[in-house]
Amino acid sequence: MGKTLAEKILSDRSGTDASAGDIAISRVDLAFVQDTTGPLTLRIFEEGGFEELADPSRTVLFMDHAAPSPARGLSTDHVFMREFGRQFDCAVSDVGDGVCHQLVAERYARPGDVIVGSDSHSVTAGAFGAFGTGMGSSDVAVAMALGKNWFRVPETLRIWLTGSLGPMVYSKDLILHLIGLIGADGATYMALEFAGPGVETLSLADRLVVSNMAVEAGAKVGLFPSDEKTREFLEAMGRGKDYRALAADADARYQRTIEIALDSLQPVASCPHTVDNVRLVSELSGTRVEQVFVGTCTNGRLEDLGLVARMLAGKRKADGTRLLVAPASRQVLLQAIEHGYVASLIESGAVMLPPGCAACLGLHQGVLGDGETCLSTANRNFKGRMGNPDAFVYLASPATAAATALAGIITDPREMR
Repeated sequence: MGKTLAEKILSDRSGTDASAGDIAISRVDLAFVQDTTGPLTLRIFEEGGFEELADPSRTVLFMDHAAPSPARGLSTDHVFMREFGRQFDCAVSDVGDGVCHQLVAERYARPGDVIVGSDSHSVTAGAFGAFGTGMGSSDVAVAMALGKNWFRVPETLRIWLTGSLGPMVYSKDLILHLIGLIGADGATYMALEFAGPGVETLSLADRLVVSNMAVEAGAKVGLFPSDEKTREFLEAMGRGKDYRALAADADARYQRTIEIALDSLQPVASCPHTVDNVRLVSELSGTRVEQVFVGTCTNGRLEDLGLVARMLAGKRKADGTRLLVAPASRQVLLQAIEHGYVASLIESGAVMLPPGCAACLGLHQGVLGDGETCLSTANRNFKGRMGNPDAFVYLASPATAAATALAGIITDPREMR
């Protein structure tokens, strides 16, 4: 019997014939932490009596969620992480380098890898055909020390894509549509596997958006096959040698298949306070917005900043609406400067934030006031997500964000063409 991508990867990394429902003891190719959950992971590692890392070169400590730190306690956690990095000679990504999931994409993720992070959006690496998943602090500490961990092999929900996305419709609209369709628990501990002729129309950046938000439907992983788009991205990052083709077997068995015609999709948004509360943007027209946030591990890439910069070029954001922009990494920021996107955004009234998570999780750099509304390109909008339980967060694509920033109200980007 053929294997799904999840079964194939875990079979390879465990040296067993792993099938859905099995428990596999798998090699871990990359283990990483970030600065909100990471300090606990590192303390558990120390308390466990571990004296060395299984692979220091494939263990990474990221400072991105509170970067630069807004509080004494968080700064002290950063000190601890840097000291741990020096002691165990592992990689440390410091303040300003960018969001962990973007840097994993740029520097580390490879097709067929098993990647674990102390952050739920570690599923982002699935865009490469890697089994990327978030785990608790104890599990990641064990993976750091032993270079392996146990996994229950997930059942797979296949998403069969056809056609291509239409004008002003983007991969964010695709994944929000899917989450609205199946619900926030519609793929709990399952693999979402994206396949079909529509996949080849999606860039690696598109796939990163979709994989990133697979967890918002409860999925353990969000997997794409690795193909020429994967190869092109890895070569652009100077990592062409990391490429290998990887896809599910033609006779793999799936729990269910959902078909989505990409050319039938329209701009959508997730409304407060759940990601699966999805409506057409055209139905939300006129909703007042005090803040627009473009960035995060979901939509802070060069393609996203470029789209927003082109839509705002020669125009000014609406009075009374703040526009915050955070590149996902230092490399993205440098490229955006080189392309003229940063100058265009600033001229349009945007506030540029340093590479990192910024306003996404409500620690700093964009906390909302009571009663305020933000339209964000992030991945979560539950009550209090952006720092204030008395505020409202809508999630949408960078195109919808740009159109909304210009109008000051939620606006269908197709109206701006």
